[in-house]
Amino acid sequence: MRRLSQLLGAAWSLTRPYFTSDDRWPALALITVLVALNLGQVFLSVLFNQWNNLFYTALQNKDWPTFLHQLIRFCWLAAAFIVAGVYQVYFNQMLQIRWRQWLTRRYLDLWLDRRAYYRMQLAGGATDNPDQRIADDLRLFTQRTLDLSLGLLSAVVTLVSFLGILWGLSGDFSVTLFGHDVVIPGYMVWFALGYAVLGTWLTNRIGRRLVRLNFDQQRYEADFRFGLVRVRENADAIALDRGEGSEKRGLVQRFAAVAGNWWGIMRAQKRLTWFTAGYSQIAIVFPFAVASPQYFFGKLELGGLMQTASAFGSVQGALSFFVTAYRSIAEWRAVIERLAGFDESIATARAAATRPPVIALAPSDAGIVSFKDLAVQLPNGAPLVNANDLSIKLGERVLVSGPSGSGKSTLFRALAGIWPFGKGTITVPKNARVMILPQRPYFPIATLAAAVAYPAEPDSFDAGKVAELIEAVGLPALASRIEEEAHWNRMLSLGEQQRLGIARALLYAPDFLFLDEATASLDEPAEAALYQLLERRLARATIVSIGHRATLAAFHKRRLAYSRDGDHYTVREASLAPAE
Repeated sequence: MRRLSQLLGAAWSLTRPYFTSDDRWPALALITVLVALNLGQVFLSVLFNQWNNLFYTALQNKDWPTFLHQLIRFCWLAAAFIVAGVYQVYFNQMLQIRWRQWLTRRYLDLWLDRRAYYRMQLAGGATDNPDQRIADDLRLFTQRTLDLSLGLLSAVVTLVSFLGILWGLSGDFSVTLFGHDVVIPGYMVWFALGYAVLGTWLTNRIGRRLVRLNFDQQRYEADFRFGLVRVRENADAIALDRGEGSEKRGLVQRFAAVAGNWWGIMRAQKRLTWFTAGYSQIAIVFPFAVASPQYFFGKLELGGLMQTASAFGSVQGALSFFVTAYRSIAEWRAVIERLAGFDESIATARAAATRPPVIALAPSDAGIVSFKDLAVQLPNGAPLVNANDLSIKLGERVLVSGPSGSGKSTLFRALAGIWPFGKGTITVPKNARVMILPQRPYFPIATLAAAVAYPAEPDSFDAGKVAELIEAVGLPALASRIEEEAHWNRMLSLGEQQRLGIARALLYAPDFLFLDEATASLDEPAEAALYQLLERRLARATIVSIGHRATLAAFHKRRLAYSRDGDHYTVREASLAPAE
């Protein structure tokens, strides 16, 4: 009961936000229609049950007029049942897509807001493959929740509707026990209840492993798909390293997990199917076997027997809802656990930005970027780099150098507000346009103009201006292809991507430009040409560069160097030459 309570609580926490959202009225209207159709189908089932008595009694009595009338009546009932069934599926799917659409937007907001997606990767946690949880788990959650909820509603209403019918048709059953006559009123009801309870208990005993297996299957499938995407995204590097064999081994290992877990699901489902199939088959003849004494002793006509068997089947089916829906319930529970873990990881990542101690970003009226008592840490709390009482003024050219792994890029991430781990304060001028250009710039799959203009809207900048900048950074062949849509990170070399990154910086013209080895893949003459271009076009901007080449010193006036200081690095003023 405790596990059931936790499951229903988690399901409600996932469900409630949608049905209290701005889209709640269309959703509630669709729910109302679905409930009405569901109740209508149960009412038609009651009419079919009554029809069974009349039809088979007419058949037994060879009553042609009544037989013909019941055939016509069956056509009307069947037509109504078909219409209700078709529109129940249609409106169910309509609610599914509306609900899934709302949930997808909500989870995208939560995942992307405050850069939670980035911090989740740094901090780790209970989430693997967030893309799979948003794309697949939300679909399965909405589908299974609606199907199981409406199925349970139908089972309850069917049970209530047919319980009285079956009780009345059953009559009393007399049995002699130890010399005493015992009368069991409505005995068919008790048989149906006992049959369903036994089936439910056995189903849970046999199939409970399916919950964990379904949970793992979703994870293994997502891991395998992610591995395939990684190969596609890094095809150039893999081909150059002749890494096909290594990649194949990794993919085969990941798929082995998929196949191994699937075999576990197959075995569990085989055991469950052995039972449920036998349970369903026995349920066909069980009511006839139980009701046959009444028929053979002349207390029931054929029509009454058929109506009794139909009512028994409906009551037993309603009571056996858990048996028939067990596989769906197991999958639903696994999906809820995955989404609950996703929620927890998002909340943890979002809290990391505000849980003290954190690195504070403060606006300043002065035209400088300053670091006050800054201690940058790793996500596990280990110290990485300290910077105290350092400032960078507007218009300065500053070179940052130091050993690999000393935290140079991490300091830039802290400045960007995406690295909260640590303490201290970074002040940034109010309304200043700050841009950080990484070593490998990101370009969306879009037209070249839109890729360079990212993250702004594609039409935010004049196409002619974009083409001119692409040519200015040394890519004249691409200047005429700005309307071509492609996967530019895959098509272009890293040097070409870095040139386009500089074009993006020139397009945005920031007040503070931080270059994280943003020209490291270019040769020295090309790098010098780009720095000269930045000098001309961004003459009033502050440019801070992370770099190792000695030639970069010619384009900067100050140098900040990283030096080892016990268990961490410290940033200090240093001589401009030589660069480390």
